[in-house]
Amino acid sequence: MKAIWLDNGNNISAEELNAQGVTYEQFETDETKYRGPLEQIMKERGYVTLDQVRMFPEMDNFEALCQKFVGEHLHTDDEVRFLLGGSGVFEIRSLDDRWMKVLVEPSDFILVPANRYHRFYLTDEKKIHCVRLFKDQSGWTPVYRKDLEATAAK
Repeated sequence: MKAIWLDNGNNISAEELNAQGVTYEQFETDETKYRGPLEQIMKERGYVTLDQVRMFPEMDNFEALCQKFVGEHLHTDDEVRFLLGGSGVFEIRSLDDRWMKVLVEPSDFILVPANRYHRFYLTDEKKIHCVRLFKDQSGWTPVYRKDLEATAAK
């Protein structure tokens, strides 16, 4: 994991990221080694299911899927990822509304809390393989900030 503040380029430590409410940990990518810690997190935080997802340029609707999460949005459920392969970038609003940029790579576990604005995109590698945890899959639909602000302005 490499994390920086977008406004000044200063590094963000794992401890500072956690203090911002964004949970970050590292686990080995061997399933026999990460399964136990993920099951413990599921038990402690009330997640009921997990799955794996892969994204790569050759898949159907790749570009449309990538564009779905580039805009600033939130979810009403936590967004939880454990990377097994590839890499991606989360840009997450801090508690005081600054942007944090977090590069996640294999062995990185990240939990973006529910109702926290963020963006996500793949790195130039354009590949990712990760485990996702859910409390309720229906809560994982993105809610775009521009749509909330347009509704509030009416």
